[in-house]
Amino acid sequence: MNMLVDGEWRTDAYESTDEEGNFDRQETTFRDWVEDDPDAEFPAEAGRYHLYVSHACPWAHRTLLLRSLKGLEDAISVSVVDPYRENDGWEFSPETEGCTEDRVNGFDYLRETYVAADPEYTGRVTVPVLWDTERETIVNNESEEIMRMFDTAFQDVAGRDLTLYPEGYRDDVDRIIDDIYDPINNGVYRAGFAGNQAAYEQAVTELFDALDRYDELLADRRYLCGDRLTEADVAMFTTLVRFDPVYHTHFKCNVRQLSDYENLWPYLRDLYQTPGVAETVHLDHIKHHYFRSHTSLNPKQIVPKGPKLDFEEPHDRDRLPGKPPERVEASAR
Repeated sequence: MNMLVDGEWRTDAYESTDEEGNFDRQETTFRDWVEDDPDAEFPAEAGRYHLYVSHACPWAHRTLLLRSLKGLEDAISVSVVDPYRENDGWEFSPETEGCTEDRVNGFDYLRETYVAADPEYTGRVTVPVLWDTERETIVNNESEEIMRMFDTAFQDVAGRDLTLYPEGYRDDVDRIIDDIYDPINNGVYRAGFAGNQAAYEQAVTELFDALDRYDELLADRRYLCGDRLTEADVAMFTTLVRFDPVYHTHFKCNVRQLSDYENLWPYLRDLYQTPGVAETVHLDHIKHHYFRSHTSLNPKQIVPKGPKLDFEEPHDRDRLPGKPPERVEASAR
C-alpha cells in the first residue's frame, strides 16, 4: 500500500496484513486536541480550523456528521478529495462532482498536507485531517477524537444547541464506541482485506455475531444508548449505511444483508432520516471509491448497479422512547 516514508511518497512500502493474515490498521499519529480554552495550544475558534475529508470514507464521514448535526458549517471549513484513490493517493479534483480544490493550502494531493505538518513524516495518508490554519499544521487525524472535539470543544461556536455526548450517557457512549470498533467498524475491513481463509472467517464471524447482538439490543431501544442520539450512533451509522452497497459484496460480508435485519435496518433508516444526516451521505462516492480503488479485490473496477435501497422508507422506531434531536439554532437558546 502507498505511504510516505521520511516525507517521500512510496508505492511499495506498506503491507496491510500481519504474518497471520489479519488486516493490520496503522494507528493515527497526529493526536493533539482543540480545547474550549482561549489559552490552550489549539483553542476552539470559529474559522480557524479546516477539515479534509473523503465522502467515501466512513471515518471521515463521522466528522462530517458531527459538523452537520452541531451546525458547525460556518465555523469549520471543508475540502473534499476525489473518491477514486490512485497510486498518488488522495487527490483534489474540483472538476469531479462533489469534490473540491484544497481550499486552504492549494495542494494537489492530501499527502502534501502531511509533509507540510511534518517534513519527515512516515505513515499512511488518511482522512479525516483537522488542520489549523493559524499554525499551519495538522492538529489531529483520528476520527473518534475529531468527532469528540466537534461535539464538546466547539459548543460555543456551534450553530445548534445539541450535544451527542450528554451527561449521564457518557460511560455508555464510550463503552459502545469501543465495543463496535473491532468487530463492526474495523471488522468489515478485517474481512475484506484478510490474507487467508482463517483470518477472513474469524473476522466475518465476529462481525455478524456483533450485528446480531446489536439487532437484539435495538428491539426495545431507539438508539444504542437508549432514548438519546449520541456519538455511538454516529460511529455505527457510517458503517451500516455502507454495508449493503459495498461491504456485503466487495468485502465478502455476505452472511446476511443489513436490510435483512429486523431492527438494524429500520434503525439505519431512522438515523438517515434525522435532520442533518442524509445530506452527508454520498453513495456515488462511496461505491466508486471502494469498487474502483481496491483493484486487488476488484481488478476490472466494475461498479455494481445495485442494490436498490430506500433509506427514506418509513420506519416504526418512533414507537420507542426518544426522538430525533430538534435543529434548535444556537441563537434561540
